[in-house]
Amino acid sequence: MEIEILPQIIIPIIKILFIAHLLIIGVMAMIWSERRVSGWIQDRLGPNRVGPQGLLQPIADGIKFLFKEDIIPNHVDKPLYVLAPAMLLVPAMIAVAVVPFGDTITIADNVIPLQIADINIGILYILAITSLGVYGVVIGAWASNNKYSLLGGLRSSAQMISYELTLGLAIIGVLMLSESLSLRTIAKEQGANPWEWNFLIHLPAFLAFTTAMFAETNRLPFDLAEAEQELVAGYHTEYSSMKFAIFFMAEYMNMIVGSAVVVTLFLGGWHFFGLESIGGPFWSGVISFAIFFVKTGIFLFVFIWVRWTLPRFRYDQLMNFGWKFLLPVALTSIVVTGTLWIATNGSRLWIGIGNLVAAFIVVAIVAGIMAVDNNSKSAVQSAPDAPPLRGLDAIE
Repeated sequence: MEIEILPQIIIPIIKILFIAHLLIIGVMAMIWSERRVSGWIQDRLGPNRVGPQGLLQPIADGIKFLFKEDIIPNHVDKPLYVLAPAMLLVPAMIAVAVVPFGDTITIADNVIPLQIADINIGILYILAITSLGVYGVVIGAWASNNKYSLLGGLRSSAQMISYELTLGLAIIGVLMLSESLSLRTIAKEQGANPWEWNFLIHLPAFLAFTTAMFAETNRLPFDLAEAEQELVAGYHTEYSSMKFAIFFMAEYMNMIVGSAVVVTLFLGGWHFFGLESIGGPFWSGVISFAIFFVKTGIFLFVFIWVRWTLPRFRYDQLMNFGWKFLLPVALTSIVVTGTLWIATNGSRLWIGIGNLVAAFIVVAIVAGIMAVDNNSKSAVQSAPDAPPLRGLDAIE
């Protein structure tokens, strides 16, 4: 009995330790990649002095933060001020528990799923845990007792409300076709070939989900919660030393987890032209993990690419884009997917075409309405005795 129970205890512990260390190493790799890729995009070198090609720069940064003076201003609410970074980091670490990072691997007749916990409501767990991260931002901003921090926290909460709706609604079509909330089942339902993956069937929802994920992680062009030109540094203005570093560790962890979720839901998980099934029970698991790892890395590169390509949105543009474009597209995807699933007896081709056409029509209608509205405002403003526009109307 003890021999049978032992693997059931040891194997989950090994998986937890492996994924936790992989996340931390991933954060270090992202810090290095962010700086090297940005240097490449901007035609400059980036860090290249500490270690070969600057590979040890993240370690140097970590040592620097560890030895910097940890200043806690007198005007802050100290308990909440200290707690806030952890409230952002912990959800980022535990959200990865239900993400399948490969198929299965067989070691000594033990078939081990490459996943910490395969729960049947995995996607609800992801949405619930990731939505908790905003509390760390808002509480840190409020506890700082700084007007710039408070504005950054308010922006982050408004951003979360706007884009969390799209984030949840955009995956409903995927759940309909998979008939499951388990991330492992959703990944298995997608075929080995890229044209069988969900991103083609639900292309508008995939783009809406990806955009909302950028906003959820406070990455450019949606980093209105930081916006140094307006808010000094936003919600973490009053933070220093390791507390400041923890905020950025959490951001990078959220990016890694978000990329892994996108790969699972829309990009075929560990599938790639059948390569994941070759090599026997052991090596097929290793290959499936490698495929998932490479897909996640490519999507993380897109995060960096977008940051150094697109300018920051204005706050009104951020809200308009979330409520007037992404939300209607996500809602339309649900209606079209459900209708065509019944009308065409589950034809994925027609569902994909219907989603694309419907999204184009919705975006065209919304853009037309906004254009007419802007033209009417311009006409009113150009009238001889018209009062001047104020607030957001003035900058639109």
